[in-house]
Amino acid sequence: MWFQSLLVVGLALMTATAPYCAPAGRGFPVIRVDGSSTVYPLAEAVAEEFQRNYPGVRVTIGVSGTGGGMKKFCRGETDLATASRPIAASERDACRQAGLAYYELPIAMDAIVVVTHPGNVQVSAMTLDELRRIWAPDAQGRIRRWSQVNPAWGDRPLNLYGAGTDSGTFDYFTEVVNGKARASRGDYMASEDDNVLVQGIAGDPNALGYFGFDIYYENRDRLRPIPIARAAGQPPVTPTVETILSGAYAPLARPLFIYVNARSLEHPEVADFVHFWLEHGAALADEVHCVPLPPEAYAAVRQHLANGRVGSIFTNRPAVAVSIQDLLTWPAAL
Repeated sequence: MWFQSLLVVGLALMTATAPYCAPAGRGFPVIRVDGSSTVYPLAEAVAEEFQRNYPGVRVTIGVSGTGGGMKKFCRGETDLATASRPIAASERDACRQAGLAYYELPIAMDAIVVVTHPGNVQVSAMTLDELRRIWAPDAQGRIRRWSQVNPAWGDRPLNLYGAGTDSGTFDYFTEVVNGKARASRGDYMASEDDNVLVQGIAGDPNALGYFGFDIYYENRDRLRPIPIARAAGQPPVTPTVETILSGAYAPLARPLFIYVNARSLEHPEVADFVHFWLEHGAALADEVHCVPLPPEAYAAVRQHLANGRVGSIFTNRPAVAVSIQDLLTWPAAL
């Protein structure tokens, strides 16, 4: 049995090395991808490299946010959805009602980084409770100054920047910080475009915001990350590749996913693209400042794909503070 599984994986990877050619008289096949702005740089890098090796295939990458991308995916409009949080219960229901089976494939690790202006030296660290006091729904219109959270931070305006409501980053951050996904104050500068948030925070000495690790890393000379402590009295942890992979930055560390339509995977160009991603994604993730999974994790994901493990591991399970081991061992269900 184990030999047969390894043989299936080997055949799949052999297929992924042979350039796809469109049948005579037909246009180039198109692989449709949409979803997370956090995953977009990695998806774009994979697509560009794939198309160099497979010139007969075109890959389109949309950036509708995780929520927007999952809506299209569950309607069958795309072959893959990129996601910066696990598929939600409502999205699982939508896929089920549409008769759409899917593969849930972790492809990298990430973290939500809380950032401020480099000149804001009064704030050396924060606790999750302090973040909650700032971002809770009942803080809207009420918590407007840094001193209201901590007098040592100065009596000055507190200007907030964060992800838009179609973003998986918004869903994940609010669930971790406020205890419920999408529960958040609404009086902040929101955008699905991370670069808009970077520009705002980098130009505002009173700013506080959040987005993915790769966006922070690309702009690290213009922003300052705030170390986060799980509770008062515990040591604050700065997001780094090491603290993300070790779990020390939990619960703001998170996996990134691609969701693959099982029916689309029957097309050779889509199967080639998915296997190419799993084979070369680690090196490309490192290039775009995502955090690659360990090599054995990619091997396990390829094995799950070869075994036909469709569905999500998050059915009736928590969607935050999940370890790499959990991703690879929890059973999946549609």
